[in-house]
Amino acid sequence: MRIFHYTVYREDDDFVVQCLDFDVSSFGSTEKEAIRNLREAIELYLEDLPPNEHITNVTVGELAIA
Repeated sequence: MRIFHYTVYREDDDFVVQCLDFDVSSFGSTEKEAIRNLREAIELYLEDLPPNEHITNVTVGELAIA
């Protein structure tokens, strides 16, 4: 089992969910649906990765704009 990190936020009428480990995101009309859609998107993303390629370094930061 692999664990992936994500953020969820509301944008208009949808919930947007962004994976912090890969450049993968999805959305849904509920938070639960958005997370379920992200799971599917990550699974598809991982299927397309070449066998020897993997993510080794992830940096999570914060940006403030005044």
